[in-house]
Amino acid sequence: MQLNGFHHLTAVTADAPKNHGFYTDVLGLRLVKKSVNQDDVSAYHLFYADGKGSPGTDITFFDWPAPRERRGTHSISRTGFRVQGEKAFSYWADRLKAKGMTFSEPVEKFGRITLDFEDFEGQRLSLVQDESDTPFEIWEKSTVPAEHQIHGLGPITLSVPDIAPTEMVLTRVMGMNKAAQHGNTHVYWMKGKGPVAELHVVEEPGLAPAQQGAGGVHHVAFNIPMADYGAWAERLKTLRVPNSGPVDRYWFKSLYFREPNGILFEIATDGPGFHADEPMETLGETLSLPPFLEGRRQQIEAGLKKL
Repeated sequence: MQLNGFHHLTAVTADAPKNHGFYTDVLGLRLVKKSVNQDDVSAYHLFYADGKGSPGTDITFFDWPAPRERRGTHSISRTGFRVQGEKAFSYWADRLKAKGMTFSEPVEKFGRITLDFEDFEGQRLSLVQDESDTPFEIWEKSTVPAEHQIHGLGPITLSVPDIAPTEMVLTRVMGMNKAAQHGNTHVYWMKGKGPVAELHVVEEPGLAPAQQGAGGVHHVAFNIPMADYGAWAERLKTLRVPNSGPVDRYWFKSLYFREPNGILFEIATDGPGFHADEPMETLGETLSLPPFLEGRRQQIEAGLKKL
């Protein structure tokens, strides 16, 4: 029972059409699933990933009419995207500059070349050199050349005021290993290799708590094999970790809980996958609904804006 790195990360946007344009046009990701928040069907849930929607490659967004995030601790503060080769960073610096985006020049950070930037709502993102051979599927219709396409998530950074209770959950409950410490940044490893399996936790006791909003992150999901799902549900129950209990999201199964500093975690299975209800060739081209919402399709579609 080990976590296979990240599964996905879910953030918040207040402008779904512009968000769709940025993540598909500027970043060249594939919209692999166009759906709705299953607990709030008035809001889009958009999934951007590699060419096949592989676990560990997708950033997703809830479309809520929220004000901008107030930055602070008790939050997920930065999302890393993996790219390969030093030439990728000069390509991306030129691309982001041409698109008028805010970014910092590439620098070495914790042993890897890193380029920090933000999307149009201030979502904090990074491009990180990926030395691993984690599986990745090229998206033939991407606006980015194959050799420079984003390979997926990692590392992801949390901000907490006190590392001790968070570390207890990461190591004792979730089975991560503490790998390193760089100043106030603590690095934890999962089963995978490279940044897809690396969680960074920054201890920042002087910051006020964040207030979630557009440009902020809602939760992070960790990847497990489908065969381990029941065992993880039982593990959380046995350890008396307050949690959602099993939740079937149709494209994957989930368990939700908050770590002691209040950040929402999800454990998500690596299947069935986004092709469970759509052909791989046309993923994300039409509104996809789980079976329990299909009977409300007309009403739901009427309430959504065009992308």
